[in-house]
Amino acid sequence: MVTKCCWSMPAIWTLLNIYSFAHGLVTLCGHITPESPVIEIGSSFTAVCILSDSCQNIYGSLHASQIIWKTKNEVVPKEQYSVINRTASQVTFNDTSTLISPLTCNILVAGNIEQNIYGIQFQLGLPPEKPKNLTCIMTQIEKDRYNLPCTWDPGRNTFLNTKYYLKHRWAGENFTDCIPSGTNNTCTIEENILFFVNTEVWVKAKNDLGTAESERIIFDPSTCVKLLPPHKVSVNVSELSTVLKLSWENRLDSDLDLEYNIRYKVIDSLEWIEVPPEDTATRRTSFILQDLKPHTKYVCQLRSKVKDRIGMQWSEMSSDNCPSHWSDWSKEAVGVTAEDKPSKGPALWRKIIASPSPGNRTVLLTWKELEPSVANGIILRYEVNITAKAPLSLPPEVFRLNTTQLTLNIQNGTYEVKVTAYNSVSGSPASVLVIPPPNSKDLSAPVKDVKAYPEDGKLRVKWTPADEYANKYIIEWCEQCDSSSCSFEWQQEPGTAQASFLRGNIKPFKCYLITVYPLYANSPGAGKSTQAYLLQGEPAKGPSVRTKKVRKNEAILEWEPLSVAEQNGFIRYYTIAYKMMNGNETVINVDPSTTEYKLSSLSSDTLYMVEMEAVTEKGRTRGPSFTFTTQKFGEGEIEAIVVPVCLAFLLITLLGVLFCFNKRDAIKKHIWPNVPDPSKSVIAQWSPQTPSKHFNSKEQIYPEGSFTDVSVVEIEADDKKSFSEQDLKPFDLLKKEKNASEGHSSGIGGSSCMSSPRQSVSDSDEGEPAQNTSSTVQYSTVVLNGYRDQIPSVQAFSRSESTQPLLDSEERPEEPQVADGSGGSTPVHRYFKQNCNREEPFVEESHLERVKQISPINEEDIAGLQASQACGSAPEREEQEAAFAGSFCPSPEGQSGQLETLGVNAVTEDEMPKSYLPQTVRQGGYMPQ
Repeated sequence: MVTKCCWSMPAIWTLLNIYSFAHGLVTLCGHITPESPVIEIGSSFTAVCILSDSCQNIYGSLHASQIIWKTKNEVVPKEQYSVINRTASQVTFNDTSTLISPLTCNILVAGNIEQNIYGIQFQLGLPPEKPKNLTCIMTQIEKDRYNLPCTWDPGRNTFLNTKYYLKHRWAGENFTDCIPSGTNNTCTIEENILFFVNTEVWVKAKNDLGTAESERIIFDPSTCVKLLPPHKVSVNVSELSTVLKLSWENRLDSDLDLEYNIRYKVIDSLEWIEVPPEDTATRRTSFILQDLKPHTKYVCQLRSKVKDRIGMQWSEMSSDNCPSHWSDWSKEAVGVTAEDKPSKGPALWRKIIASPSPGNRTVLLTWKELEPSVANGIILRYEVNITAKAPLSLPPEVFRLNTTQLTLNIQNGTYEVKVTAYNSVSGSPASVLVIPPPNSKDLSAPVKDVKAYPEDGKLRVKWTPADEYANKYIIEWCEQCDSSSCSFEWQQEPGTAQASFLRGNIKPFKCYLITVYPLYANSPGAGKSTQAYLLQGEPAKGPSVRTKKVRKNEAILEWEPLSVAEQNGFIRYYTIAYKMMNGNETVINVDPSTTEYKLSSLSSDTLYMVEMEAVTEKGRTRGPSFTFTTQKFGEGEIEAIVVPVCLAFLLITLLGVLFCFNKRDAIKKHIWPNVPDPSKSVIAQWSPQTPSKHFNSKEQIYPEGSFTDVSVVEIEADDKKSFSEQDLKPFDLLKKEKNASEGHSSGIGGSSCMSSPRQSVSDSDEGEPAQNTSSTVQYSTVVLNGYRDQIPSVQAFSRSESTQPLLDSEERPEEPQVADGSGGSTPVHRYFKQNCNREEPFVEESHLERVKQISPINEEDIAGLQASQACGSAPEREEQEAAFAGSFCPSPEGQSGQLETLGVNAVTEDEMPKSYLPQTVRQGGYMPQ
C-alpha cells in the first residue's frame, strides 16, 4: 500500500507540471516537422519530432529514444524509428497508402505513463492529370447570339481540392479564364467569339501536389456551330395521293452552306423513314415527299447543319475536336395524303344457318372493313352481287349497303358472291366467294393437323396445308357455350401462311372451337376444327352424383357432365371417391366422356358416401357428397322367399276351407246349437209305467177336465223343524232315489236348472245350506189342457233329467217372498206355478181343499198359495205361457219335500223301473224316478 502511494505521487506531480502557462499561451515540450503536410498517395514520407528544452525542466532528463510514434491510436513499429540526436527522433513511412491521420509524438515518463508531445494532421492525395478530349461546339442561342461550351475529361480523382481553368485566345490576345462552377469537366465561353477567326482553347488543372494542362485546339467557330432547328415547319396536301410538300424556315442569316436531314412516318408507327442525304445536301426551305400511301396521315421532322468546307486549313487537332453538328429535330408536322381508290377488296366469308324450309337455306354474308392502308380513303358503301350458278336460273341480285353483313334466304344450289367497297374516288377490286350447295361432296381437301395453343399471352393456330395450293385461309372461331346462340369471329390469312395468332378478344378460362377453311380458286375446302383454351383453371364446381340403380352388392352412379362455362379447362378425368361411414376411402378415375359408372363388390345393407371430382391441368374441384344404402336382399331373393310362403299360405287356406266344408255340420252344431222346440215335445208319451196297451184312449184314463189346475206347494228352508220324524222318513227314501237317479243319469239335464238352485229338505236334515245341482237337475211339468194349443195324449205330471237349457221365460232372477207370522219375510221356493190364462181367472176352491186333504197346511201357506195363483200382468202371463212346460225346476231335495207334503207314498228303489224316461202318474200324485 505504501509502495503504490510512493509511485502515484511523482506521477501526479509530473501531470501537474507538464504545461506551464505564461501570458495565456501553452508552452509545448516539442514539435514535428513538416507541419500539416500534403502527402502523395504511395510515396515515402519522413517526419521528425524535436524535444524542447522546457521539457527538461518538467520531466527531468529526457532522451529522444524515449519517443513513441503513433498514427491515430496505433503504435508505429520501432523499426521505422531512428534517433538523430538526444532531442530529435525520426520516423519513415515507405508506403503512405495505408497511412492514417493524425501522426503523434509521445514520450514515456515516470510511472510508465505515455505523454503526448505533439501531433500533426496530413492529407493524402494525387496530383492532377492532363485533361483529355477537349471539345468545343459553337451553339446558336438566338438568331444572332452564340456561345462556346467546351467539355473535357479531367482524369482520375485527386482526393484533393483541384481547380480547372478553361483558357482561350485568338490573334495573340488572351482572354479571361472560364472557371467551372459545380463541376470540373465543362465550362461555357460567352464572350469574344467570332466567325471565321481561328480560336485557341486549352484547359489547366492545379492542386497542392502539382499542375497539368491539356492539349490546345485551334478551330474556326463557324465550322463547329450547332444551329437552332428549322421552324415554321408545315405539310401541304398535294393533288396526287402519294405526295406531300414539306416547308420550313432557317434561322441562320449568314451565307454558310447548309444541309438537311428529313424523316417521316405513318402516324402511330414506331419506324421512321429518312430521305436520302444526297437529296437534301443543299440549302433550301421546302421538300417534296413522294411514294407515300394514299389517304394516310404522316408525321414529318427535319434538322440542319453547316456543310463541311473542303480545302479549309485546320490546325493539327482541328478536325478531331471540332466536327460539324446537326441541330436538334424540329417540331413534328402532320399531313394527310389525298384519297385513291381501294387497292383490294374486303375479306369475305359466310355462315350457313339452317332454315325450316327444306328447299331453302339462310346464309349470313359478312366481310371485314378495309385497313386504312388498303382502303385509300373513307369507305362510303359496299356493293354485293349475288349470282346463281347452273342448274339454277335466277336473275342476279345487287345490294348496296353501308354495313358489313347481309342475311340472304336463298334456294339450295351454288352461288357466287362478289363484294366491292367504294370511297370518294372509285371502287375496290371485287372479293369473290363461292357458296356450295348443301351437303356437297365436291368440296376440296381440308388442311391437316390443326393445332391451337397459348403463346405469349395469345392463342396461336397452326396447320399443315393440303396438297392443293390455297389462295387464302379463313380461321373461324367461336366461344363454346351451352346455348346455340354463340357468336363467331373469323379472320383471313394469305395462302402462304401456315400459322397465325387469333386477332380478337380471347378470354381466359373459355373454350374456343377453332376451324380452318382453305379457299381455293374455284370453291372453299372443307373445314378442320380443334378446341383450345387461352388459360386453363380449376373447374368452377364438381359434378353432382346420384344413384341410378342400387342393388345388394353394386350400385350404378350417374351424373350430369359439367357445362362448358363451368369446366374452365379440359376435363382430364373424373374421380369417384366412395367409402362406408367408418371405412377407408376408395378412389376410382373415370373417363370424362362417360356419365355413369357401376360400383361393385359392395356390402349389403350398408350406408355409403360418394363424392366426385373434376380434374383439369390446373386443379380439381370436388362436388357435393351423396349417400345411399345398398339393399339387404339381392335381386330375386325376396321373390324366392315370398312366392313359396304365399303358395304355402294359399294351400293351407284351401285345405282349411275343405276341412270346414266337410265338418260343416259339427261346426254348425258347435257354434249354433239346435234348441228343441217345446211345441213339438212328446214328453207325455214317455211313461213306461203306463204302457200304451193299457191306455187305448186318453179319455179312458183321464177324462177331459180331470186336471183343472196345478197346485203349488212352497216349503221354506227352515220349516223342517215343524215336522216329526215320521213325517221326514219318506224324504229319506226320496233322497236315496235321487242318489240312485244321479248314479244312473245319462247326462241329460246337467245344465237345465243352473239358473234356479233350490234347497232340499233332506239336506236340511243335516243342517247344511242348500246346494246347487250342477250335474243333474230334475224338473217336472204338468200338462193341462195342452201347451200352446197342444192336446197331450196323457194328462200327466212327469219328471225328466234333460240337459236342455231352459227358455228365457223360465229364468227368474227374482223370487217372491212369503211373509211369516213375525212380520218378516222368508224366501219361498216355488216349485209349481199356476197356469194363469185369460179363460181361468180364478182357482177353484175344490183344488185347495184337495191340497189340504193331502197334507195339513197352515192358513199362512194357503194364503201364500192363493197369492201365487193370482194372475200376473199381461207380459208376465206371456212369459209364463212361453215356458209353461218346463216351468218347474226343483232340486232333488225340493222334490222330496213336495212329495212328502202332498202325501205321496214313497216306493223303494227296487220297485222302480230302470228307466230315465218321464213317468206318468195318476191324479193327485208325483212319482219321482
